[in-house]
Amino acid sequence: MSTARNWTFVYEGFEPEDEKHREALCTLGNGYFSTRGALPGAHADEVHYPGTYRAGLYDRQTTTIEGTAVENESLVNLPNWLWLTLGIEDGDALDPRSMAVLEYTQTLDLRQGILTRNMLLRDGEGRESRLTERRLVSMASPHLAALELTVTPVNWSGELEIRSGLDGRVENSLVARYRDLESRHLEPVLTEQVDPETVMLVARTIQSRISIAEAARTQCFEGERRLDGERSLEQEDDRIAERAVVDVREGVAYRVEKVASLFTSQDRAISESAYEAPRFLVGVGGFEEILAAHVLAWKHVWERCEIEVEGREGTTRVVRLYTFHLLQTVSTHTTEMDVGVPARGWTGEAYRGHVFWDELFIFPTLVFRFPEATRALLMYRHRRLPEARRAAREAGYRGAMFPWQSGSNGEEETQRLHLNPSSGRWHPDNSRRQRHVNAAIPYNVWLYHQATGDREFFDTYGAELILETARFWASIAEYDATRDRYGIHGVLGPDEFHDGYPDADEPGLSNNAYTNVMAVWTLCRGLDALEALPEQRRHELQEEMSLDRAELDRWAEISKRMFVPFHDDGIISQFEGWEELEELDWAHYRKEYGDIHRLDRILKAEGDTPNRYKACKQADALMLLFLLSAGELVALFDRLGYAWDPEVIPKMVEHYLHRTSHGSTLSAVVHSWVLARRDREGSWRFFHRAVESDVHDVQGGTTPEGIHLGAMAGTVDLLQRGYAGLELRGDVLHVNPSLPAELTCVALKLEYRNVWMKIDVTRERLTVTGLPGHDGSVEVACGDQRGVLGPGATLEFDL
Repeated sequence: MSTARNWTFVYEGFEPEDEKHREALCTLGNGYFSTRGALPGAHADEVHYPGTYRAGLYDRQTTTIEGTAVENESLVNLPNWLWLTLGIEDGDALDPRSMAVLEYTQTLDLRQGILTRNMLLRDGEGRESRLTERRLVSMASPHLAALELTVTPVNWSGELEIRSGLDGRVENSLVARYRDLESRHLEPVLTEQVDPETVMLVARTIQSRISIAEAARTQCFEGERRLDGERSLEQEDDRIAERAVVDVREGVAYRVEKVASLFTSQDRAISESAYEAPRFLVGVGGFEEILAAHVLAWKHVWERCEIEVEGREGTTRVVRLYTFHLLQTVSTHTTEMDVGVPARGWTGEAYRGHVFWDELFIFPTLVFRFPEATRALLMYRHRRLPEARRAAREAGYRGAMFPWQSGSNGEEETQRLHLNPSSGRWHPDNSRRQRHVNAAIPYNVWLYHQATGDREFFDTYGAELILETARFWASIAEYDATRDRYGIHGVLGPDEFHDGYPDADEPGLSNNAYTNVMAVWTLCRGLDALEALPEQRRHELQEEMSLDRAELDRWAEISKRMFVPFHDDGIISQFEGWEELEELDWAHYRKEYGDIHRLDRILKAEGDTPNRYKACKQADALMLLFLLSAGELVALFDRLGYAWDPEVIPKMVEHYLHRTSHGSTLSAVVHSWVLARRDREGSWRFFHRAVESDVHDVQGGTTPEGIHLGAMAGTVDLLQRGYAGLELRGDVLHVNPSLPAELTCVALKLEYRNVWMKIDVTRERLTVTGLPGHDGSVEVACGDQRGVLGPGATLEFDL
C-alpha cells in the first residue's frame, strides 16, 4: 500500500487550459502561508495564477454595483516571490508557452511536500534546454520557502540570463465572478537591495494596514562553485529584481537557488516585518539544508496521520492528497496564530478565504491527530465571541450570533449581492440567514471535548461558547400558541437553493428542520455543559452572563416544545411548506443543460426560481443523519414528544436523493455517510464522487479557484467514522465497521484522550493496538464487546 505511486501525483505534458486546476492541487503550504503551484516566472493571466496567501490576512474594500455599495473583506494575494526566469542570451525566457515542449512532467510528492517539474524545451533557433525545478514551502520553518531551478544546455553554449525578484503588482483577480469588484489590496512601501544576492519588498494592505515583508536570496552554482556573473538591478516602487548573466557550456548543469522569507506585522515575537525578513535569511542555509529539515518535519506530520486502504486502486493516493491539503492548511504552526479554517483552504480566492460551517466536516479528521491545532481553531471562535454577542444584540436577540462567513474580526462577511455567471446579473444574497452555523460551533466544541477530555479548555472557553449559542437559540425561537410549540423563522438551511417562499416579499424560511433540531441539540448541550462545570466556574459564568433559573427553565421548555415539520408518511420535511412546492422536471433539465449541479443559477437565468420546487443543493434533513446517530435522534424526538421511527430513514434518504442536484461538494460526503449502513453500494458511489470532486474538478471550474477543504476532510472522515465506524459515546470509543465491497481493509492511526492507537479493519476482524508513549488507558467497544486499551495492549473483535 505504501508504494511511491500512492504518494505522488504526476502530470504529463503541459496543458495550458488545465494549469490553474493543477496550480490549486499543487499548492504548497505549511499552515502559515501557501503558494500555488504556478510555473516560476509566471504572472497572472488566463493560463497561470501564482497566488501566495498568509493564513488569515484580510483586507476590506468597497465597490459600487448597480448603485449599491458592496463591501467585501478578502484574503489578500501577496507579492509574488516565484518570479524567477532563465533566458538564453537576448532571447525569450525558457517558457513552455513560447517554446516547443519536447518533454514535460510535473510531480507532487505528498510524503515530502515537494513540487518538481522536468522540462525539455526547444526555442525557435533549435537550441534545447533541460530544466528541473524543485520547490517547497517549509513545514519546518513557517516563514520560509525555497525553489531550485537546474538548467542544462543540451546543444548550445553561451550566456544565460537569470532574473529573480519580488513582484508587488498583484491583485485579487483569480475568480472571474469577482472581477467587477475592487481587487487591489496592496500599496507599495519599499523595495530595497539588501546585499548583492538579496532583495526585499515591503507592501501594506490598504484598509487593514498590515505590513508584509518578503526577502529573497538568489544564488547560481556550477556544481558546488558559486557563480556571480554580471549583475544589475531592476527596481521600481512595487517590484524589484536582480539580473545576472553567466556563461554556460553545453552539457553542464547549472543550479539556481532562490530562498524567500515572509513576515507580516501580525506575527508574534518579531520586532518589525521589514526588519525580520532579510535578517531571517542570514542564518538560512542552502536548498539542500532547507529541504532536509522540511522533509523531516513532514515525516513527523505523516506519522500522526497514517491512513491506508486496500481495495479500489488509487483510493489511498487521493485520500493522502486530501489529507495533505488539510495538513497544509492547519498545521502545528496554526497553534500560534489567530486564524480559522477556511472553506477553500489557503489555495485560492474563492469565498474570499472566509470561514464557514465547513469546520463540521474538517474537525473530525483533525481532532484525532492534531488536537492542539483544533483547539486553536476553536479559540478563533472564542476570541470573536464579543462580536457575535454584538451581532445578536443588534438583531434583537440575546446570546451570541456568529456570522455565516467570518474573516478577520468575526463580523458578518457574507456578500449582499452575488453575480450569477449563467445570466451575468447581480442578485441579492440572503445566505447570511444561515443561522445554523450557531449550532455547528457548539457541535465542534462538544466533539473536541469528547475526543480529548480537555477540561481546561472546556471549563475556561468551550462551555461559554455553548451557553452563549444556546441563549441565542432560546432568544430566536418564537412561541406559537395554536401549536403550543416554538418555531424559528426567517432562516436558511444548508440547502441554499431555497432562500424564501415562492412570491414572498421577505426572504427566509420557517421551521427549517435541520436548524430547529440542532437548536434543540444545542440547548440540551447548554444544560449539560452547565451541570458538567466545576461549581466555582459554574457560579462565575452564571453571574457573568446573568444566567438565572428562569432562563434555564425556558431553555428546557423550548428543548421539549420545538416544532419539527414532517410529511404525512413520517419523513422529516426540509422546512415548513416543503410539501406544497412543485416537483421539478429533472429529466428536462439534465437533457437541456447536462451539468445541473448549480440548478439555482440555471433557473434564475431562465427568470425562474428554485424556491418554487422540491429541488435541493444538498438535503438539509439528511444532515441530521450525518451529525447525529439514529439513537440520538430518537432521544431528541422523544424529548420533543414526537413518535419518530428510525425505520423511516431509508424512505427519507430516497425522497431527498431524487430531489438533490449535489450543487455542493459536501453533498456527496453526506449522502455517502447516510447510505453507509443500509446501502453500501450506493454509499460507495457517493464516496467515489467525493474522492473525484477536486482531483477531476467535477463542478467544472471551481477547484482552480481553491480546493474544497470540507469535502476533502470529509472524505477522510468517511473512512474513519463512516466505514471504520468510529463513534464517541460518553467516555467510550465505539468502533463498528461497515466496509463497502470495494474495500478489503482500512488502517488508521489516531489519538483519543491522549492515547495513540492503530485501528485495522478487515471484513472479518477489528484490531485496535495501543501505541507506546502514553500512560493512560481508554475503553473501546465494538457492538456488545468491550475492552480496555493501554500502551502495548491489543484488542481484537470478530466482526
